[in-house]
Amino acid sequence: MELPSLPELTSVHAKANKALGLRDALVQQIAENNAKIQDLQNEDELLDLVATLIRRLIDGEVTDGVKAVEKLQSEGLQEIFYDQDLSVRAEVEESRGKISVTLLTQRRLKDGTVVEGIADQSFGGSVLTMQSILMRATVIFRRDMRPVLLLDETLAAVANKYLDRAAKFLSKLCEQLDLDILLISHDEALINAAKNAYLVSDHGGKAKFRKLNRGSK
Repeated sequence: MELPSLPELTSVHAKANKALGLRDALVQQIAENNAKIQDLQNEDELLDLVATLIRRLIDGEVTDGVKAVEKLQSEGLQEIFYDQDLSVRAEVEESRGKISVTLLTQRRLKDGTVVEGIADQSFGGSVLTMQSILMRATVIFRRDMRPVLLLDETLAAVANKYLDRAAKFLSKLCEQLDLDILLISHDEALINAAKNAYLVSDHGGKAKFRKLNRGSK
């Protein structure tokens, strides 16, 4: 049997060493990849936990916010619209990770039947206007914004028989919540309910303000 020559043995040994080196490199690469996979799995689990926490926080905020909205809206409607049994119910839905809230206005009839719907579709301009104002007030305080509400002839759609009660309710709202309302109106009931009232007139293209003592509190 003819033995391999020394150069052939040297070549085989070099190839074996190269194969061992490649094997070690592959083993190292596999170990590094496994470590990365583990890190990604840990990160994925952490992200799931964070997402769950955020969802719970959002759900809690939405729930608290919805209850505050329902309470303020219902109390306001009941105080202003004295001849109607009105209240507000919030319908919360979640779709694809997004939460939507629909405010439904309810009217209980004398026979106990409850009529429910969105204010602008079922209950007319008076109810819709007051709900809109109350919603703005809710947003101001929920978002810790400056407590100032600007209303420019906003109550024009409110029926005359409700204006006096609406004005008194807004005045009470200002006192209880330390809220300032700047209201522009021509209606006597709203002017009389204001803490301070001013008559604005045009003088040569400039606005002139005169404080009204009549009806002021």
